Amino acid sequence: MIDADRFLSEARERGFGMYAGVPCSYLKPFINRVIDSDVLRYVGAANEGEAVAIAAGAELTGTRGVALFQNSGLGNAVNPLTSLTETFRIPILVITTLRGDPDGDADEPQHARMGAITRELLDLVGIPWEHFPTEDAEVPAALECAVRHMDEHGTPYALVMKKGTAAPRALESTADVRPPAQASAPGRLAPEMRRRDALEALRPVVHDDDIVIASTGYTGRELYATGDRANQLYMVGSMGCASSLALGVALARPERRVFVLDGDGAALMHMGALATIGYERPANLVHVLLDNGLHESTGGQATVSRSIDFGAIAAGCGYPRVHAAATGDALAALVATPSSELTFVHVPLVPGIESALPRPTITPAEVAARLRAHLS
Repeated sequence: MIDADRFLSEARERGFGMYAGVPCSYLKPFINRVIDSDVLRYVGAANEGEAVAIAAGAELTGTRGVALFQNSGLGNAVNPLTSLTETFRIPILVITTLRGDPDGDADEPQHARMGAITRELLDLVGIPWEHFPTEDAEVPAALECAVRHMDEHGTPYALVMKKGTAAPRALESTADVRPPAQASAPGRLAPEMRRRDALEALRPVVHDDDIVIASTGYTGRELYATGDRANQLYMVGSMGCASSLALGVALARPERRVFVLDGDGAALMHMGALATIGYERPANLVHVLLDNGLHESTGGQATVSRSIDFGAIAAGCGYPRVHAAATGDALAALVATPSSELTFVHVPLVPGIESALPRPTITPAEVAARLRAHLS
């Protein structure tokens, strides 16, 4: 067995500071010690893909990120691991447990299939791995191997943890229970503008020191069409992960204002992200939900957004400042002045795009590298 503090100390020396995860009993000693730490940050994610995106956001700021979770949820992480971290060349450390280890003790029946294929699944998606060290003396070499790959290839590396790897460590700090924010839901407004109008309205109030992360599909493409800037990142793939990526950036760099331009379909895909963001409540994050009621980028199929109240959901998830804006002037006025509280703005939209919408000529990896340089 190893001591969790030994691993975390060695990892911190190599720049790992942000841990985002979904608990597993195998991971309990590590999660407890990160929560207790004054120098490390733990974000409890609603799902494993969200954990990957949060860790990736931190990495973009210069803080190495770790996503840790039970292997039963590895499938939830496959999408951002293949279309976010690999595509943008964002190297994070993945720690996944090995429940249902075919060579270990009997486990619950639901772990049998994933236990048999966890390592092969990592191979299949192109993530090199090794087993998590089981002795303190093995920790430095394991981390050096991981860091070497991450630095050379710019892609994730995984450590697969077997049962009984770490000595038990109880949680010493008191759980941080945060009461719901008292924001009132603004109600739905009738749409009056298209997405391009909203993006044009935001442009003059977003400063060069701010960071803008646009959801995948037409949102990123239209943002690029309004004018490419070094502080902008255009998501491709990893649908629903833009807000979690923005959360990782915002937590790691609280002095920078971070805008996430989300879509209704994307937000619906990862609704749990709103709960995580609402709990963390970074004051420097502005969550703008551009809602045209459609999966417009993939053929115009309707979402269910017309049947729900996103503002009420955000308020219920803990966002302390919740607004709605149907015009460009109203949207700009709401976010022109930096707020001291996490902000959510629901923007109802009329569907429609320009006939010749350009695609970014800069590659995702170049966008990420440029953003890192901008943040530094």
